[in-house]
Amino acid sequence: VWAGMAKETAHQLGTPISAIMAWVEHLKMIREEDEEVLMVADELEKDVSRLDLVADRFSKIGSAPKLESVNIYEELDECRTYMQKRAPRKVTFDFPPPGTGDIKVNINKHLFDWVIENLLRNALDAMGGQGHISAKIFADDKYINIDLSDTGKGIPANKFKTIFKPGYTTKSRGWGLGLSLAKRIIEEYHSGKIFVKSSEEGKGSTFTIKLPKG
Repeated sequence: VWAGMAKETAHQLGTPISAIMAWVEHLKMIREEDEEVLMVADELEKDVSRLDLVADRFSKIGSAPKLESVNIYEELDECRTYMQKRAPRKVTFDFPPPGTGDIKVNINKHLFDWVIENLLRNALDAMGGQGHISAKIFADDKYINIDLSDTGKGIPANKFKTIFKPGYTTKSRGWGLGLSLAKRIIEEYHSGKIFVKSSEEGKGSTFTIKLPKG
């Protein structure tokens, strides 16, 4: 079921993604002397390219993704940079700088980035336009651990596991598939773990991702 849904979604996204790419190029051509328009068009192009990469990877769900060794500090900072540009100005980010260390993990960059960005989007939604998002990276005997924390509305303790089930959502729109898909990507494709480490209603939450040492 998961594979079929992912492949059909990727197929349906293909045509509009191609159309948007073409319109972005057209916009850049007709407004080539307007620096502000070109800057916006460049950011839009990055968004569409990212969506195209995710759609391509989703079209291959069911097959083993290709993993590569990457510096986790650098990868996490790329996700932070991408999301911070699209976050409200009253939201602050505190992530370890990319030069902090040389811890390597084996990941599929496109799928892993999608998981991180999904968690960050959820954090932004939970904070209602203002707050603080932070990240910590540390190692134990078997795993590289990533803690992502926010100062949002929090999650009730009895929902820590429920939120990862397909269809669960507290939003007025959406299918409630984001966290369940994130769980599958981390656990089945990366042999890792993802869970709510802690949360307090009205104060915020911390999610942990555990990835095997590379």
